[in-house]
Amino acid sequence: MKLRRFSFGVGDRFAMQGEAQLRAIMKANEAGIQITPVWNKSNREHSIVHTKPQDTRIEADSAVKSLQWGSEYFVDADHINMTNVDGFVQSCDFFTIDVAGFIGKSAKVEDIYRFVEGCARYKDRLIIPGLATPLVVGDKLLYEIAENFLAAIQEAGSIYRHIASDSSDKNFVVEISMDEVERAQSPVELFFILKMIADQQIPADTIAPKFTGRFNKGVDYVGDLKQFRNEFEADLLGIDYAVKEFGLPTDLKLSVHSGSDKFSIYPVMKELLQKYDKGIHVKTAGTTWLEEVIGLAVAGGEALDLAKLIYRNSYSRRKELCAPYADVIDINPVLLPLPDVVDSWNSKQFADTLRHIPGHPDYNPNFRQLIHVGYKIAAELGDSYYALVKKYAPVIGRCVEENLYERHLKRLFDL
Repeated sequence: MKLRRFSFGVGDRFAMQGEAQLRAIMKANEAGIQITPVWNKSNREHSIVHTKPQDTRIEADSAVKSLQWGSEYFVDADHINMTNVDGFVQSCDFFTIDVAGFIGKSAKVEDIYRFVEGCARYKDRLIIPGLATPLVVGDKLLYEIAENFLAAIQEAGSIYRHIASDSSDKNFVVEISMDEVERAQSPVELFFILKMIADQQIPADTIAPKFTGRFNKGVDYVGDLKQFRNEFEADLLGIDYAVKEFGLPTDLKLSVHSGSDKFSIYPVMKELLQKYDKGIHVKTAGTTWLEEVIGLAVAGGEALDLAKLIYRNSYSRRKELCAPYADVIDINPVLLPLPDVVDSWNSKQFADTLRHIPGHPDYNPNFRQLIHVGYKIAAELGDSYYALVKKYAPVIGRCVEENLYERHLKRLFDL
């Protein structure tokens, strides 16, 4: 089971928009870009919404059957670790192994020495084809890289082997995720991380490093575009060289987490992917939940009232809701509209404030980020939320499909 050159993680908090998401993917395929859909959902999201991995599998299978999708698709156990992976093994065929919690923990001294010795041929000047400047590699740097990352990749190896031993068909996609940390990995660090992955005999299909800049949930990238371009290009070239040097899978590609709504970096990514003929995996999970709320607002009446209630409750509990996402949101509370003000809005004003259209006079990224983390409120509303999402499914489905295709796939792939 292999991903195509391009794949999209179409996460869905409430497992209700599978068909709308797949329609967007099918539009892109009809326009000439072949994309593999991957339905992803993390253990944290399952626990908050009170769903199980099997619910995501049912959503994906049902959408595929209903729309007669005739190609590969996957269900991703997103950001799993050894403490929760067992609950995903039977339902998933894509595993995002998150090792962020082990970065910075030191491996055994003898393992560190063994790794450094194995890197002797790359010392002094590491020349990666395509990079204008050789990378300077000394013993000190190698030890630092091993001390920071070796234990994490060893843990990834343990998790991979555990999945392989428990998986019924032992045929699945593997991603290594290191994006939820404070400091971005440099291209030289990524190169030697890939050596560690090869040493652990992990057949990685994708790798998700952390880039510099802010990849906040549901809003655009904040950072130096030139620096991002340099990092992204160096990572593409480093992966290509590592594949040849270490015998990693030939289709290994970068994965961009919190990739939804990062409109300013899409042109950079598109240019470099075309330049080097490379693939990409992009995760766009939370943006679908936001489109559900937008769809409720557009539907008006009782549905708009529910959207306003979600905001009111999110506003009053914003500290609680933001805490788990502190590293990936930036909300200025002064710029949040008061719930009493929002209660006076019509459908258009609510939707225009929430919908991510750069330059629109009503768009408010603070409002959007708060509702992004407010899906717990909808989960607590239970049947009253589910009932209205089902009742207004045609309106909501159009919002989900339009957002994924028009604002994401078209921008990234120039459709």
